[in-house]
Amino acid sequence: MSFNNLDTLYRQVIMDHYKNPRNRGSLDDESVTIDMNNPTCGDRIELHLQVEDGVVQDAKFEGEGCSISMSSASMMTQAVKGKDVEQALKMSSMFSDMMLGNEIDNEDIDLGDIEALQGVSKFPARIKCATLAWKAMEKGVASDEEQS
Repeated sequence: MSFNNLDTLYRQVIMDHYKNPRNRGSLDDESVTIDMNNPTCGDRIELHLQVEDGVVQDAKFEGEGCSISMSSASMMTQAVKGKDVEQALKMSSMFSDMMLGNEIDNEDIDLGDIEALQGVSKFPARIKCATLAWKAMEKGVASDEEQS
């Protein structure tokens, strides 16, 4: 597949997650809620995580922002559901590496739609948009571990 076709496909995936976000909403009071924002461009996310026995049972988000931040939140919540905390954090680390333009070894973990965001690494000002939800997830997992 040519670069232009791949780029078009990735844009379509990002726009699909933006226009039809997965896991938009909130969870009950027993979930961990993390509020984060990116003051540079106004992105805001409220992430809700339900972690039980070291596994992310559910993840939902609310917020507003650019297509990159909202798509990334949609993809992230989809990706971490059902994963143990260690896997979710490894995915986050891989995503951060991808955003920095580093080669990633995704032999162990399939990033799926998330790979559509790899082009963001070419636009340093947009990296914070893409990583906002992932940073919120890291903070939420750490908060849950402190409460346990």
